[in-house]
Amino acid sequence: MRAAPRVNAGSMADIAFLLLIFFLVTTTMAKDEGINRKLPRNCPPGVDCSVDINERNILRIVLNNKQEIMVNDEIILIEDLKDIIKKFIDNNGDKSCTYCNGISISTLSDNPKEAVISLQNNRETSYELFIKVQDELTKAYYELREVYANNTLGKSVTNLTSEEIKTIRKAYPFVISEAETK
Repeated sequence: MRAAPRVNAGSMADIAFLLLIFFLVTTTMAKDEGINRKLPRNCPPGVDCSVDINERNILRIVLNNKQEIMVNDEIILIEDLKDIIKKFIDNNGDKSCTYCNGISISTLSDNPKEAVISLQNNRETSYELFIKVQDELTKAYYELREVYANNTLGKSVTNLTSEEIKTIRKAYPFVISEAETK
């Protein structure tokens, strides 16, 4: 009788291991990116960190279950949101405006450092609408900071030093309060 030919499988485990290492090293993993926001620091124990905010300094934006955007209880279009936010935050000392950018706003913030955007969303609000509103908020602040950099520092935002960026962020702090509607 003749013996059947055999394949030496002793090195097969080594080859499989080398292939596994090769693919692990050369494969790139997709990195999930979220919304870039800096969360507030925790309040130290025994310290009252609550802050009284004047009602005139709060712009209330509500995203309802019908996928509508409401600013101070008036339904608006997403296209108008950025201009409304900019007018509310940076109103050149004008304390009131009865009709600003297509919406009636009874009061505007005292100044950019006092302005707070209150964003509330319903559980049934689409993620797409929430992200669009977040984008409009970011655009509004970016444009305000760009104008400030050009007028005050004589530079574009892309050419600022880290100290100048801190100055701009201090002049136009990005203050948003997010909550789910009840």
